Amino acid sequence: MPRGQKSKLRAREKRRQARRETQNLGGAQATAAQIEESPSCPSSLPRGTPPSSPAAGTRQEPQGAPATSSRAPASGESFQRDPLIKKVGMLIEFLLEKYTMEEPIIKADLLKLVNKRYKRKFPEILRRVAECVQLVFGLALKEVKPGGDSYALVSKLHVSDDGRQSSGGRFRKNGLLMLVLGVIFLHGDRASEEEIWEFLNGLGVYVGRRHIIFGEPRKLITEDLVQEKYLVYRQVRDSNLPCYELLWGRRAHAETSKMKVLEFMAKVTGTVPSALPDLYEEALKDEEERFLPPLVRSEAASSLCV
Repeated sequence: MPRGQKSKLRAREKRRQARRETQNLGGAQATAAQIEESPSCPSSLPRGTPPSSPAAGTRQEPQGAPATSSRAPASGESFQRDPLIKKVGMLIEFLLEKYTMEEPIIKADLLKLVNKRYKRKFPEILRRVAECVQLVFGLALKEVKPGGDSYALVSKLHVSDDGRQSSGGRFRKNGLLMLVLGVIFLHGDRASEEEIWEFLNGLGVYVGRRHIIFGEPRKLITEDLVQEKYLVYRQVRDSNLPCYELLWGRRAHAETSKMKVLEFMAKVTGTVPSALPDLYEEALKDEEERFLPPLVRSEAASSLCV
């Protein structure tokens, strides 16, 4: 079967699966809506914190990426309106602090953070916390004893024969990179620095605060990942005040896809990609375009840039 037909069949099957997932998710979303609270994340940059200056030579246009004027699709906002994400973020911060101090994680302490209002949702919150710390931080949340009341975070990084963890730095970068790429996609293929930090704050990653897994996160995002061509960091044109935005870089376009990033963000936030139909359709279109012959793909990109 020709390659193009295979990609269309895959896209058609994904749409059928999406309809099934959306129907299954409907009941869970209705329950969550009943306990909705204020937005999960505080304002992004603390007052008095100046935007960091981009590294030399990093104010560049994204290479190989078509220009776009879209901004903040409404469907993407549902990630940050999730009524449980604030509790997930609180527990993640608590777990990482205990991990740093090498202290036991007691279930009763986690329940206190969740408070009585959300006690009924504790299993769901803890499931999402476990998923998030594994995907983003490379840590597995395990019960110390089956059915017990205490937990431990265990590194999932590969340990070599000499006792050293291999590829740890790369894994740490990947977790944060996928989050940033996801926020950029959710906000219409470009996101302001404030929008990036607004989302990351909800997972306990803050400007100017060294992170146990990521180190200094602003440097990692605006310098290291920019120099490696995974991100583009540039000043917003025609803005009255100096502010910056981030876009996907050349290597991000080459090494991942919108569908992979959307699936990652859906797992982190406890939903399914098809719950965001506009973004899901865009990701499917991106998947199909990847199977086009190089000449056709180049001509299509050029037409979008005109």
